[in-house]
Amino acid sequence: MTACAGNDDGSNGGTASNTGNAKNDAAGNTGGDKGGNKETPEAKPVSADEPGWKADTSPITFDWYLNFSWFPNKWGVDATSQYITKKTGVNINFIVPAGNENEKLNTMIASGSLPDFITLGWSEDGVKKMIEGGMVEPLNTLADQYDPYFFKVADPAKTSWYTQADGNVYGYPNASSSPKDFEKYSREYTSNQTFVVRKDMYEALGKPDMRTKEGFLNALKLAKEKFPDVNGQPLIPLGLHEFTETGNYSLEGYLQNFLAVPYEKDGKLYDRATDPEYVSWLKTFRKANEMGLLAKDIFIDKRPQMEEKIAQGRYFAMLYQRSDFAAPQNALFAKDPNSVYIAVDGPGNEALDPPTLSGPGISGWTVTLISKNVKDKARAIRFLSYLISEEGNKDLFMGEPGVTYDTTDGKDVFKPEVLELLNKDRSSFDKKYGASYTFWMLMDTNMNLKWAPPSVEPAKQMEDWTKGKTTSFSQFDQINPTGNSAEGIANTKIGQTWGKTLPKLLLSKSDDEFDKLFNDFLDKRKSAGLDKVQAYQQQKYEENVKKLAEFLK
Repeated sequence: MTACAGNDDGSNGGTASNTGNAKNDAAGNTGGDKGGNKETPEAKPVSADEPGWKADTSPITFDWYLNFSWFPNKWGVDATSQYITKKTGVNINFIVPAGNENEKLNTMIASGSLPDFITLGWSEDGVKKMIEGGMVEPLNTLADQYDPYFFKVADPAKTSWYTQADGNVYGYPNASSSPKDFEKYSREYTSNQTFVVRKDMYEALGKPDMRTKEGFLNALKLAKEKFPDVNGQPLIPLGLHEFTETGNYSLEGYLQNFLAVPYEKDGKLYDRATDPEYVSWLKTFRKANEMGLLAKDIFIDKRPQMEEKIAQGRYFAMLYQRSDFAAPQNALFAKDPNSVYIAVDGPGNEALDPPTLSGPGISGWTVTLISKNVKDKARAIRFLSYLISEEGNKDLFMGEPGVTYDTTDGKDVFKPEVLELLNKDRSSFDKKYGASYTFWMLMDTNMNLKWAPPSVEPAKQMEDWTKGKTTSFSQFDQINPTGNSAEGIANTKIGQTWGKTLPKLLLSKSDDEFDKLFNDFLDKRKSAGLDKVQAYQQQKYEENVKKLAEFLK
């Protein structure tokens, strides 16, 4: 799992409103029966050279499901989404799960009641379920029929990467970087993976080296002794991503990348989970718990609770994705610039090699699909083409000319008051202006480099720390089996077994108990069908290497 462009916690309650759609149908604007094939009588012909959305800008409301319970924003509240609706005629009703994302998505899939658009992480099992179940439209077929302009604005490397065995493309990624993008922009690339400490506390402890196991444990211990309370509440020595039914990002890919654990050796995938240095560091986290340095909070808190505690400055250190706490970090900075979190060298391997942090990959972060239930196929594919185009990305990033930005000496720049709010209070910025990819579902993070304002503190320090440590791991994307195949079922079972085992490893009373639990996990993994999973992964990895080589020609 890589980039995640989190802003703030919250939920839209997870219920779809159909009122907008009823109004559209009553007004005769969508021309959309459930099949969605009808055109309005006034609709203009579309061509490969002209944006298709311009052919029909009558009002229509699409329901758009986001598989992220923390997404807090509603379309139409802010200046940017109002501008896009005014321009294209498209209004959006976001549907966000109130609780467990997978439960909500699986219920929708099982009932066949998918909304018009669906956005979820590319590695989610639901992607394959929807495609295999014939529940989503091939984007290339929709483009052939209703919007040839799609082929002009879609990146051929990305559509090729996402082409399925049947020759169709069902999803388009955001935050995706092809090998050519990586060659072109790699010096500017940053990673979201960071190890951060609270600046004032870290400096008060004499900036201890936390790369070694002893240094790491000692710094956590000293922090707890010197700062037992933060504004009357107990200090949490170490923060991690939330524990889920399949594990914890911080203690898997993040930690392995900090330790520079290889993904492959001599063309063969490496079993990173059994790497001796990685296992040794997991035992260090176990030792931290034994020393009273892992608070109970970290085993139960979800992202909203964590953001609240970050805003209170209650963590000393965190192995955490920096973009996920931009809003609470800005709140800390506004109160006291010395109380913010800064990136430092975190856990390292015995040789203290630099970390190999995950940078932008071709799979991106999320994929967006169009459901077979879509109320208007033509308008849906045209709106998607608009969103992935440079015009759409500029609108999503910069907002409305004259309202959120001006053009000065040929360069588009945010108005001073807009930029000030963006840098100070991201949540308020999202609600008022809605620019800078508040709506990130189809953002192109390479395109926006030409418009992005220079980074400022407190974000700049963390970004700069990751530069030069960032690696593309595209060849290892999309290699895990999903769905109802024998390999997919085995992989799901292994993931769930790991999810149950990981907290027990940290809570075990001794290294001997840890070893027993870990070996038990390895046995269960084997009997669940690990050999099938690994054979599948190896084949997909080799296919990926060939595909990526083609893209560089």
